[in-house]
Amino acid sequence: MTAIKEIRKFMDEMGVPGRDLYDLPDSTKRFADGGHCRTEIAGVERLTTLKAMVDEMKKHNFFVHRAICTVGGATYLPFNELVDMAHLSREEGIEAVMTIGHRMGWDPGAKAAATSEGQQNGWRLRGSDNVSYHIADIMRCVEAGFRGFLVYDEGILSILNEMRTKGVLPSTVFFKFSVFGGYASAAGAKVIAGMGINSFNPAPDLTLPILAGIRKVLNIPMDVYLIVPDSFGGMFRAYEAAEIARVAAPVYFKYEPGESEGAMYKPWITEAFHENHIRQKVKMAAIVHELINKMNPEIKYSGARPADLTLAKG
Repeated sequence: MTAIKEIRKFMDEMGVPGRDLYDLPDSTKRFADGGHCRTEIAGVERLTTLKAMVDEMKKHNFFVHRAICTVGGATYLPFNELVDMAHLSREEGIEAVMTIGHRMGWDPGAKAAATSEGQQNGWRLRGSDNVSYHIADIMRCVEAGFRGFLVYDEGILSILNEMRTKGVLPSTVFFKFSVFGGYASAAGAKVIAGMGINSFNPAPDLTLPILAGIRKVLNIPMDVYLIVPDSFGGMFRAYEAAEIARVAAPVYFKYEPGESEGAMYKPWITEAFHENHIRQKVKMAAIVHELINKMNPEIKYSGARPADLTLAKG
């Protein structure tokens, strides 16, 4: 049997850490403006939700750099509302990432996907028809002005990358790889980064040594949950945030409290619910900012409207 030391040596020679980085080294990587961290808030479901988020962040004198929009699915919004959301996000200097409607569970195979074993298959679409529907929804959002998209299916990512290369999609379009891709190691992060993603969301419950190991192989931003829905574990890592930023920079801190994504993001959930919910998320993000400043004032947040954000066209 090959000794574990030889296996780890082989991994190191491949450019993948043979062990998680228990010494927790400082990340030397930063956003273009020198920042360690930025804020990303999910669940910006409607135009009214976006307006509430903008209002709340101004109340707290706090900037949200990135909004994950239409988690329930962009298909549920009329085109004119998509256009208005794109315009407002650009006006406020917020990077908008769209969650596409047609996806796993929207087709006749939804029943299998809902079973305990079916869920283990991962968030990949079934068949070429569904892939084409998914991409058609992306094109609809591009037409509305959006340039950021959440991706979790490697097959679709390969097509989208080719479309971007060939000019079918604008060259400015960027792809954020979703937590539902399930990647949780430096080896996996290295593979998916090589497929052309622009931002990477690892599994939400990774330890500091694992995050440090992933940062060693990644040069793109990492998107790390500080709070997740109860159905996803419900942890709130507010007091770890400074250390996460230190070892994983550049990092987007993500906020998504609630019961479950299934409960929060159905299209019939009221706009009033989302308006209140988004305000709570902004408050949590502002609190974390306060804690980081107290625990490690050397950690730098990016300021408002950094020049390297990819804004919607309006």
